[in-house]
Amino acid sequence: MKVLVTGGTGYIGSVVTAHLLEAGHEVVVLDNLSQGHEDAVPEGVRFIKADIADIETVLTKEDGIEAVLHFAALMSVGESMQKPELYWHNNTIGSLKLLEGMRALGIKKIIFSSTAATYGEPLKVPITEDEPTKPTSTYGMTKLAIDMAITSYAHAFDFAATSLRYFNVAGAYGKYGERHPVESHIIPLALRAASQEKPEFTLFGRDYPTDDGTCIRDYVHVADLARAHLLALDALQPGKHDIYNLGNGDGFSNLAVVQAVEEVTGKKLTILDAPRRAGDPAVLIASSEKARKVLGWEPQKPELTTMVQDAWEFYKN
Repeated sequence: MKVLVTGGTGYIGSVVTAHLLEAGHEVVVLDNLSQGHEDAVPEGVRFIKADIADIETVLTKEDGIEAVLHFAALMSVGESMQKPELYWHNNTIGSLKLLEGMRALGIKKIIFSSTAATYGEPLKVPITEDEPTKPTSTYGMTKLAIDMAITSYAHAFDFAATSLRYFNVAGAYGKYGERHPVESHIIPLALRAASQEKPEFTLFGRDYPTDDGTCIRDYVHVADLARAHLLALDALQPGKHDIYNLGNGDGFSNLAVVQAVEEVTGKKLTILDAPRRAGDPAVLIASSEKARKVLGWEPQKPELTTMVQDAWEFYKN
């Protein structure tokens, strides 16, 4: 299948692109490079530097794109609360223009990189797909809006669509790994601290209602996540929008992540305590039971230390 990967120069998009190529698909990457790196595009893959809103101007029906895997988005919870206009414009309006461009080009298959942040403060954990969606951050709100738009397009225009909702992604896949221009994720930040002569790491919030007082989050290895996208691509059905949560089903506290980084790197971090970040719920753990049953997906690298080790190897290299 010939597929378009938006945001394909970023962390998850580049790993999924690599998996698509290994599976025999033909890939075109579209990215404006605001968050990614052009050298993350595998050799031989056509790269288009453009915004997702401009899909109609850079592609034609003759390009033969059959499906879109949509990763392009701003994704910092903290920043989304401080600069909501950027997130509504880029994530939501940009994605709506992408959907309209797809319709004009006759592309009716889409896999959307959504987020379990759409659920907000859950009533129960692990979170299942029927949990009410009440996002507590602008980031989660924009992603939920896109999910709802995709549902409308599936019903009105016979789109075949799947949204994959997940929390923290970790690890690396060979030469493809996490390197955001402005980093906000805990594992790369902790690894960055460990690489310094005087390792200092900021921990946001120690007063959550958890065993050690820090946030608990679900983590999924980026290679496991990529495999889920390929399985979802094969399972698309016209006129239907499926939603799957992806996660280990187990959570790790922020303090446990710090301890895993110290174990892997052999460096003791100096922890600097800071207040909670706005929009950060206490516990977020996703149930992936539906994905396991319907897609046949199973995490192959569920251990936190494995994810940290793979990320550390990428960081060092």
